[in-house]
Amino acid sequence: MSSAQIEPLGDCALLIRFGERINSALNARALAVTAALQQAKLPGVRDVAPAYASVCVQYDPAIWADPAKALLPFARIAARISELVDNAAFVPTPAMRTSIEIPVCYGGEFGLDLDDLARHARLSVDEVVARHCAPDYRVAMLGFAPGFPYLLGLDPALHAPRRATPRARAPAGSVAIGGAQTGIYPSELPGGWLLIGRTPLTLFDPARETPALLAPGQRLRFRAMSADEISAGELAALTR
Repeated sequence: MSSAQIEPLGDCALLIRFGERINSALNARALAVTAALQQAKLPGVRDVAPAYASVCVQYDPAIWADPAKALLPFARIAARISELVDNAAFVPTPAMRTSIEIPVCYGGEFGLDLDDLARHARLSVDEVVARHCAPDYRVAMLGFAPGFPYLLGLDPALHAPRRATPRARAPAGSVAIGGAQTGIYPSELPGGWLLIGRTPLTLFDPARETPALLAPGQRLRFRAMSADEISAGELAALTR
């Protein structure tokens, strides 16, 4: 396994970089190193956050200061992390083994861009929905906003450019596509991704013991939900 690049991010964080692409193998390595760092419980490490092809580590530089001042804190912690990176084996974490189903009401008022996506892909709306629901997706990372999942596994036929003019408000629960990515808006946010449906599930709730519904490495599948299946509570969630 080739060594990763470890770069300083200011004086209290560093970035472990495995590549520059959206790639399943690179993301698997980032998740494996994240798990290894979390299990190692290095002193002074405050947070470990994976991305598509990198891992950000926030740490307390005072803990890693060299009494002899021969090495900067970054050099000391980077050397220790480099050992963990080289020895990290890809072992599925509980989050990777656990799959969750995301019910989605596609199209209409809940998916304003579904028809445009179908035209772009030269597919029927039903085929777009079927292709979006078919894959077993993996949460590559959370970012942009608390609880926003970036998902790996989108059918290439559904890749589509973002909107030329972003919306000021994408409703909470909006399932969307941007380029080669698909994801879910956890709250009402501005955004330029194509909105194709909406889920009544709450992706982020600070009052929950675990605020984010999804975690990096978790598996999920989308399920099309018909209007007949929407309960009063789900309808309220979809339209709020």
